[in-house]
Amino acid sequence: MKTYIFLIFSLFFTVSITAQNVERQFIETAKQDNNFVVMVNDGVYIFRFYSSEIVETIFRPKWDKNPYDTISHAVVKKPKYSKFEVIESVQDIKVKTSGVNITITKTPFQISYYYKDKLITSEKAGYVKNDSLETIEFNLTKDEVLYGGGARALGMNRRGHRLQLYNRAHYGYETHSELMNFTLPIVLSSNKYMIHFDNAPIGFLDLDSKGDNTLKYETISGRKTYQVIVGDSWYDITNNYTDLTGKQPMLPRWALGNFSSRFGYHSQEEVEMTIDKYKDEEIPVDAIILDLYWFGKDLKGTMGNLEVFRDSFPDFEGMVKRLNDKGVKTITITEPFVLTTSKKWDEAVEKDVLAKDSIGNPAKYDFYFGNTGLIDIYKPEGEKWFWNIYKELVKMGVAGIWGDLGEPEVHPSWVQHHTGSADEVHNIYGHDWARLIHEGYQRDFPNTRPFILMRAGYSGSQRYGMIPWSGDVNRTWGGLQSQPEIALQMGMQGLAYMHSDLGGFAGANLDDELYVRWLQYGVFNPIFRPHAQEDVPSEPVFRSKKAKALAKEAIELRYKLLPYNYNLVYENNQFGKPLMRPLFFEESDNPELFNYSKTYLWGNDILVSPVLEAGKKEQEVYFPKNNVWFDFYTHEKIEGGQTKTVQLKENSIPTYVRAGAFIPMAKLMQTTIDYKDTYYQVHYYYDESVTASSAQIYTDNGMSSGPIQNENYELLSFKMSKKGHRLQFEINDVIGDNLETEGRVFYLLIHGLDKKPKSVIVGPSRRFEWDENSKLLKIPVERNPREHSLIKIKLKK
Repeated sequence: MKTYIFLIFSLFFTVSITAQNVERQFIETAKQDNNFVVMVNDGVYIFRFYSSEIVETIFRPKWDKNPYDTISHAVVKKPKYSKFEVIESVQDIKVKTSGVNITITKTPFQISYYYKDKLITSEKAGYVKNDSLETIEFNLTKDEVLYGGGARALGMNRRGHRLQLYNRAHYGYETHSELMNFTLPIVLSSNKYMIHFDNAPIGFLDLDSKGDNTLKYETISGRKTYQVIVGDSWYDITNNYTDLTGKQPMLPRWALGNFSSRFGYHSQEEVEMTIDKYKDEEIPVDAIILDLYWFGKDLKGTMGNLEVFRDSFPDFEGMVKRLNDKGVKTITITEPFVLTTSKKWDEAVEKDVLAKDSIGNPAKYDFYFGNTGLIDIYKPEGEKWFWNIYKELVKMGVAGIWGDLGEPEVHPSWVQHHTGSADEVHNIYGHDWARLIHEGYQRDFPNTRPFILMRAGYSGSQRYGMIPWSGDVNRTWGGLQSQPEIALQMGMQGLAYMHSDLGGFAGANLDDELYVRWLQYGVFNPIFRPHAQEDVPSEPVFRSKKAKALAKEAIELRYKLLPYNYNLVYENNQFGKPLMRPLFFEESDNPELFNYSKTYLWGNDILVSPVLEAGKKEQEVYFPKNNVWFDFYTHEKIEGGQTKTVQLKENSIPTYVRAGAFIPMAKLMQTTIDYKDTYYQVHYYYDESVTASSAQIYTDNGMSSGPIQNENYELLSFKMSKKGHRLQFEINDVIGDNLETEGRVFYLLIHGLDKKPKSVIVGPSRRFEWDENSKLLKIPVERNPREHSLIKIKLKK
């Protein structure tokens, strides 16, 4: 064991630099606070632990005069973990925790990372500076599958690609897109580890494109910092990563409802007529989104007006109030571009809120919508100016913000921002735009949960409540086919609310079958938001009679699943769990699932297989092993661990429920404002193979901020135990001190029994209903808050 001394870094860096990228040589070590420091001939390595499962590595070259711990745009967790042991020998240095271990080989110099003594990855060349790029290299095993890099359409396994890190819209993409709106510097491996390169400027993520088992991060500048994140399960990894970069705040409950959206509504008459149409057709709806016509009559020349166009919306405030009285929220689009022809151009120049050119004038350039400037959100004046516009919209009753073109869509390298060049802030512009809105709500509307829809972001954007979508996808079957992969990948990278324009956005393809299948898939998406260019209606109320009826059925199922879906919001907020989960989360040792996205888990207990091709009558579905699965519609039981060909139905997609699951379902409602958690059904799926199971159902008022921190919530817990021919269900609750509660009546519906039970006892009651045709047991349960409920069922032999 060695005694470590404190070294003064400034003295070390006075050594003259003779060359870059020479063979790295070990010199000395030191401990400083919670950091472990290793000196090498061309710089310093700093190792920090955030927990026993998260370690950060920083390299500071000798020539780098910036502080080694410059601000991260992604990380919010504090590196206070100090429970590590250092053991040094002649050959190497071992830094050990109860989870992650680091081995630093002195000669030849190399850093290797272990989890519970199993090697997970190691630096190859480590940090290297080339003429144009700075790189960090890692070794890969020959068979590991790689995920990450943000939103792409490449297949689940992204190994073999060199991915550009430059957020850019891809209009009309289908099954293949190498560059899209969210390019995140994240790599996940099928060997169950994640590497997050904690640096904002543009670059590349090379996932073994040369086939030499090398992972390489390449960047133009910035931090030479990465975190290695591990865990026993995929859920541990996503939880650890979102601990590091921030958990997603709870969405307002209305955000789980149906959105009416198109490009776009031209007048308040059109808006109110559309919502009235939903009510007339008895199709549930919770929000309407106003595209760019709310601030101008024309498509081009008006972007940046950022105020209501009164010719078309003369009573905007009254319209918003009338909609809100019907339970329908209003969401308005905004962009960060201020055209030179817009009403706000002179004001933006006068108040000095725009990004600059090289000589300090407002940067102006042309793009599709006109000649434009770009709001510099990194300048305090720009942030304040932009937020004041949102503040006025919120005061008018607007309930959600849509931030479009936030890559930014056109962002020349020569543009200068308050904190750096365009290339240095490009990938975090959408991220900080969401931060601006999130922090504005916290400051000026602290009791409101914001809804922030954004087309671009960065690592950690979930902590600002960002709701990402997958951009301008083509309205084709190819466009639909790429969506499960994009959503699953983004959920693994922390942005669990990734979703698509249901029905597809780009093109004039009026295909009712495609439209219906996309909406049926959307039932099991984080956000249900049909959206399209206006040449084809996105709203079901304007589709054919048959398409409308099928869409209505899908939307009604979405609303019935509201309590189940809201519980997924809670799980994501507390534990970082994605809402959509790849099947290898269930079977992490099954390589056949590593590149599989056609079937996925919606939450823990619902298995979904969307229909992604035209005219299909049947398709193959894989059922995860060690489980029995119930057909959601017929209640047929299917043994897990097999791929089965299933017949397709026009009015639904293949959907299954895990045996032993508790699935809460609500009564049908027109909007979520009508939802009452005092009366609903809890479906239990019985199979004799399950002798014990449990679940929690979270609820709160659906709108106030910080419900858990403010003790304004309830957690209902359900437990089932089976002994012989007796089933016992226990129901308990945990209720926050500030939640107003009342008694509730719900029905426990038990599927999977073969015979009518011999007896059912619920406290003093023995009431139950048995349907011989469906083999469904229905038990009414009345309970008061903080009451222990016990249900005993005796089965016939």
